[in-house]
Amino acid sequence: MNIRTKPAFVRRRRVAVACAVALAVLSTAVACDRTRDGSPPAAGGVTSPTKTPRASATAAPTPTASPTSTESPTPEPADDQPVSLPPADTTDFTRLDRLTGRMSPKSVVAGPGGIITAQNMMYTHTISVFDPSGKLIRTIPDSVELADFGIKGHPGTSRGAPVEAAFTHDGKYVYVSNYSMYGQNFGPEGSDSCTPASQPDKSFLYRIDTATLKIDQVIPVGAVPKYVAVTPDDKTVLVTNWCSWDLSVVDVASAKVRKTIPLNGSYPRGIAVAPDSRTAFVAIMGTTRIDKVDLSAGKVSVFAEPGSGPRHLVISPDGKYLYSTNNGSGTVSKIDASSGRVIKSVSTGSQPRSMAISSDGKAVYVVNYESSTVSKLRTSDMKEIAEEPTDHHPIGITYEPKNGTVWVACYVGSIILFDDSKAS
Repeated sequence: MNIRTKPAFVRRRRVAVACAVALAVLSTAVACDRTRDGSPPAAGGVTSPTKTPRASATAAPTPTASPTSTESPTPEPADDQPVSLPPADTTDFTRLDRLTGRMSPKSVVAGPGGIITAQNMMYTHTISVFDPSGKLIRTIPDSVELADFGIKGHPGTSRGAPVEAAFTHDGKYVYVSNYSMYGQNFGPEGSDSCTPASQPDKSFLYRIDTATLKIDQVIPVGAVPKYVAVTPDDKTVLVTNWCSWDLSVVDVASAKVRKTIPLNGSYPRGIAVAPDSRTAFVAIMGTTRIDKVDLSAGKVSVFAEPGSGPRHLVISPDGKYLYSTNNGSGTVSKIDASSGRVIKSVSTGSQPRSMAISSDGKAVYVVNYESSTVSKLRTSDMKEIAEEPTDHHPIGITYEPKNGTVWVACYVGSIILFDDSKAS
């Protein structure tokens, strides 16, 4: 029996802090995603996320504590592109607010129903839920009783480590991946430099009902699941498994893995899905490749080679173009989604990580991890039309379509909001 106890968790945090020190020396990309994605935030801080007034980009406002709201939201119907917003390829892009509190956001994702979630990994063991204005709605613990979900062998309470999230297109649910699990009979734990041969423990995908903001499904997937994507038809959820080097294909109706597709490379991460829901593109971060996956046949082929360490992918609303951040090369690429031809690659900053796309497809937004900046690129010619400083180590980003705001999650424990809703 292998039981992860509190001392092991403490040791893990010490190791993570040591990795942060090592990052100051290692500036090039390695095959270690959590190391590349930054160190855990410093301990302490206020007990609930707080919203601070708009401030200059160089001055960090001092947060003040505010009570955590327990109010449940009433999700609104999913919208298409809001008619009140101007085209996103304008140069207006201004810092709006800074949210702080008991967070360690690895990612931040806006859903179509008017809520935004921040996934806080094992450093905080929570998922923070906000409304579009930045008000905290709920803090959801990652603790579950696995027996309640029909999963045997792990008695008592188990805890996850939220990494990424993806909403269904109707806004009813959000799926959250867990880097690892903590509790009875888990182990061996995955690591950032793992291989399938090391046989790390498998982990789980949570489903959260956006009406109740409670975890209502727990689905076993692969080892160290990272990115999550829901197909446009809302029938399938895809999960890249960092340590088992494969793709879990989850059937939404049955809440079970329909198939597991081996990938031909190390450390798969980002996923983008074609509008027909039959083809997925997967960034293989340990290589220079993006793979194309036929979800029905399970066939995998090399699609494009945009640069070193492709990490995050987004696809244009019409499905014609794919955009890739290349962490090792320090570039962002525009790719023809039918042929795989790299149309153009541009430099944005040191170690571009996560990316978001506007609802109209006219702009992409990229966080530059080591530069501590966010870049706005016009997709028509890939010109950088805005760049703003963030807090240290920005790691996640999302575009909120109702207000035209861009949310940037920073590993130091903050989320910076930028206003992109005005024509310039």
